[in-house]
Amino acid sequence: MPTFTPEFNDIMEAQRPAPAFPKVDGTYNFPHLEERILAFWEEEKIFERSLEKPAPRGSFVFYEGPPTANNRPHMGHVLTRVVKDLFPRYRTMRGFRVHRKAGWDTHGLPVEIAIERKLGFEGKEAIEQYGVAAFNRECYENVRLYEREWAKTSKRIGFWLNYDEAYFTFTNPYIESVWWLLGQLFERGLLYQGYKVLPYCPHCGTTLSSHEVAQGYKDVKDPSVYIKCRV
Repeated sequence: MPTFTPEFNDIMEAQRPAPAFPKVDGTYNFPHLEERILAFWEEEKIFERSLEKPAPRGSFVFYEGPPTANNRPHMGHVLTRVVKDLFPRYRTMRGFRVHRKAGWDTHGLPVEIAIERKLGFEGKEAIEQYGVAAFNRECYENVRLYEREWAKTSKRIGFWLNYDEAYFTFTNPYIESVWWLLGQLFERGLLYQGYKVLPYCPHCGTTLSSHEVAQGYKDVKDPSVYIKCRV
């Protein structure tokens, strides 16, 4: 069998004609393709059928975030949800059943501040005059509005979630479960009392998390007057 030098092989490879591939249509409407696939998933209930198929390897537990429903999702949220979606899909293909329980974080100052601005309030006294129950109702409606926005965006990017059994952090069962967990930790001696310096908001009358501080923190010049006195 004849042998050839590497140089000869390189020359022959370079002269080999390129395979003829069909020309790619650069005008294809990719958003339309995505929406067509999403409609197919919805009509055929593909997510629901993925829960019904045999799961020889058992269940893979997945609890959503939960994201804070106090504003519309942005591109950073879309990116993290796309990456997060890889794991449940992979586990499903590997023989697990992944229920993908949705969840919504509905607490926090951003919700209250948004409603204060909407109603034109300048302090907590205005909330008390307005009525705490009525103010809470406004916060509730605000959360449900953004919850629908989040659900709409999540469906648009193909992120499967079980919204029918979603949990909300404002419900009594959720709050009671948190207190139950704290009680279990206390009984096992896993809680301790300590001291920590935290930013404080005089307007809100509460301490702030690092995330809340980052939303509006800025350095300002505060004019001062110094008086020199004889002791």
